[in-house]
Amino acid sequence: MNLSLIIGWVLSFGLVVFGIVVDMKTGFKVDVGGMKNFIDVQSLAITVGGTIGCLVASFPMSYLKGIGKRFGIALKPKKYDPKKYIDQIVEYAQVARSRGLLALEESANQCSDPFMKSALMMIVDANDPEKVRGMLDDTIMFMCERHDQGRAFFEKGVGIFPAFGMLGTLVGLINMLASLDLSNPQTLTTGMAVALITTFYGSLFANVVFAPLGMALKNTHEDELLCMQIIEEGVLAIAGGSNPRYIQEKLEFMLPKSQHSEKK
Repeated sequence: MNLSLIIGWVLSFGLVVFGIVVDMKTGFKVDVGGMKNFIDVQSLAITVGGTIGCLVASFPMSYLKGIGKRFGIALKPKKYDPKKYIDQIVEYAQVARSRGLLALEESANQCSDPFMKSALMMIVDANDPEKVRGMLDDTIMFMCERHDQGRAFFEKGVGIFPAFGMLGTLVGLINMLASLDLSNPQTLTTGMAVALITTFYGSLFANVVFAPLGMALKNTHEDELLCMQIIEEGVLAIAGGSNPRYIQEKLEFMLPKSQHSEKK
């Protein structure tokens, strides 16, 4: 479970509600009734409904069918441990150094990571290192494009929500001015409050819901990308006959210094 996302949502929504219902000027007075000023079905229909409609119109049905899966990835992302990949590559390097590249075929068949398995099989088949690098680079590039497309729904939502929030505000202002009673100033303040709720909804959903979902997917992408780059550089170093210790140090340079192994 993506605890940072859940904790962030709880904090964001919790502090927004705190700011609405708590009045610090009167000695920490709690007025739950103040929440009713921020609940308006028509504003929700314009902001949320309008944004969802626009997003549905912006993507094909084949893409929209995968939104639930992407939402699940953001909430429960797959864990990628670059240190684990480095340790595996060092083991493969030791096998290749002592028994030859052909001995890696058995290791490749037992490998659970499809990218690692594919990379190992390429060097076992004695492919040219430059061709192997080109194929691995293409695989990484296509993966990046797929992930960019996967985040597009949430990133587009971040831009559309405030726009529909402003649209709802304009609708509210137009209705307010059309029914304005100059003899009753209270109608002006009440109408203005209702008109501004849609802007509140637009900003809230864009920055608290959709933006963190998009960043969660991006963070998972960055973790996977780093591991794929480690695999690429490590496998090519094995193909070049590099020393396992050298390979380990080379790959650890791709990690933060705090994650480097202690030199003996």
